[in-house]
Amino acid sequence: MLLGALLVLLLFTGAGPASAHAALRGADPADGSVVKTAPRSITLTFTESVGLLDDSFRVLDPGNRRVETGEARHADGRADTARVTLPAELGTGTFTVAWRVVSADSHPIAGAFTFSVGRPSATSAPLSTGPVEEPATAGLHKIGRYLAYGAAALLVGMAVFVAVCRPPDVRPLHRPLVASWSVLTGSTVLLLLLRAPYETGAGPGQALDPAGLARTLDGRPGLALAARLALLAAAAVLLVRQRRRERPARTDLAVGAVLAVGLALSWAAAEHASAGIQVPVAMASSVLHLLATAAWLGGLTALLTLLRRDALPALVAARFSRLAAVSVAVLVVTGVYQSWRGLGSPGALTGSPYGRLLLAKLVAVALLLAAGTLSRRWTGRLVTEAARATTAPETTPAGTEARVRVDADIENRAAVRTRVPQPVGGPPPLDGPPADGPPADDPPLTPAEDAHRRALRRSVLAEVVVSVVVLGLTTVLTGTLPARSEAAAAAAEQSAGLPVASVTTVPFDLSAPGTPGARGTVQITLDPGRVGDNAVQAVVYGPDGGFIGIPELRLSFTLPSQDIGPLDAKLADRGGYWAASSFNLPIPGTWEMKVTVRTSDIDQVSETKTVRIAR
Repeated sequence: MLLGALLVLLLFTGAGPASAHAALRGADPADGSVVKTAPRSITLTFTESVGLLDDSFRVLDPGNRRVETGEARHADGRADTARVTLPAELGTGTFTVAWRVVSADSHPIAGAFTFSVGRPSATSAPLSTGPVEEPATAGLHKIGRYLAYGAAALLVGMAVFVAVCRPPDVRPLHRPLVASWSVLTGSTVLLLLLRAPYETGAGPGQALDPAGLARTLDGRPGLALAARLALLAAAAVLLVRQRRRERPARTDLAVGAVLAVGLALSWAAAEHASAGIQVPVAMASSVLHLLATAAWLGGLTALLTLLRRDALPALVAARFSRLAAVSVAVLVVTGVYQSWRGLGSPGALTGSPYGRLLLAKLVAVALLLAAGTLSRRWTGRLVTEAARATTAPETTPAGTEARVRVDADIENRAAVRTRVPQPVGGPPPLDGPPADGPPADDPPLTPAEDAHRRALRRSVLAEVVVSVVVLGLTTVLTGTLPARSEAAAAAAEQSAGLPVASVTTVPFDLSAPGTPGARGTVQITLDPGRVGDNAVQAVVYGPDGGFIGIPELRLSFTLPSQDIGPLDAKLADRGGYWAASSFNLPIPGTWEMKVTVRTSDIDQVSETKTVRIAR
């Protein structure tokens, strides 16, 4: 149920491109520069370490022919650089450089720029404005990540539940444990095969390329996935050994703990924690956060499984309640640290996509805590009622001895109730009573105990449903650019002179006095503000600086020097702002942007401003 809900959540959220950490800090030669003599190499500098591919650089001459270059390497051994050598007889004119590397957190990033030798020239080499990732490969990769996260939470969480909460019979959990192991193994194999085409931007058909797989196993993300498969192979041995046992041995528990930590490390070593500031502390925090999440959410699934089979002693529920409290404490401490590391500033909590996702996750966690508090209350009542049902008042001893006897009675009642039934007259089970069922003297549940058990089952089900949302938001967060890195990337682009989004403010003033919204400004954003496809957003402000609504807003572009236009941006009202998801500006230069604002059926005004569109 948990994995299926996660897949539905994925399909509703779509398969958008993943965000990466690294950003281009500078290029030598610089974008748009004109050099007197041909350079012997091209060097790129990034905000953090990057991995190189066989095809990290493609250099095209003015005739759109590929230039033979050397092998891509790090400059002077610095992991945050990429360098490629050029031939001695490069020629003159404008050259196009397309580059592609892999960020330290495993996401591919790409870009393109031009430089000229001698003097600029016409060039037929296009600058790509398409997505960094191939859509089908990116979609399958995202599905694999969601399934892997969900299955890991179930596998590790249920194993922790068995080790800490010690249910008298773990056999009802064998099937979900095997299912989660199978899904995690399958999704890991899928991610390993898709790694090479995901990095290079190729289609899923390249997943079985032996050369690509060999290259994958030579990088950190591929090694982490291979290590995860080795750990899952060891986990399979443990699952087979436990298949006919009611309780795991101590050595199996110790080995399982090591495997759980190793699985968590396979994520921490290849995602957000492995890049940025304080990497050792961040990786330790990430491992603890993942284990606590799994113990809580996977434990909830185990709890619900046993509740549905009436195989949950009250004492086991009480133990899980304490485990959940410890998990929440760990999540709070590690979550605060990871939020500080990812946000960088309080304003980023509402001013960045990462911060808004984090807020959504916090709301979901608050709901989960509320449901958990309710479950803890029903657990306490169930324990109390079970104690009353198993210990007569006149024979109840005092102190520690009483608690031990009550606990033993509860365990004994649960053990009788969780025996595996067999058909009447059939062979006896491997463990437990004869096939005819429980003995006649098995005391039935009291009405109060049955009511508390049903209430606990409902509250745990609510926790599981909310946990699906929490796990889905967590997976989305791992593929979203943290606000601290987003700010660093923007600063790097500005310091390197690279184009960023173009923002233009156009004032307007209608001559009719007293007309509502007759004066104000229109703020127009072109992203990325370069040749090719641009996203357009326009916000209308009133004279007091607040948002105002208008019945119509038109935007067109003209390039007088080339006699191009007007080109209509075809803005659509998005409820509070106007936008066009894709608008193509084909040629660089100084464009005239005409804004027409209509405030009523008869009142409108047009204003014109120039905007520079870079290559």
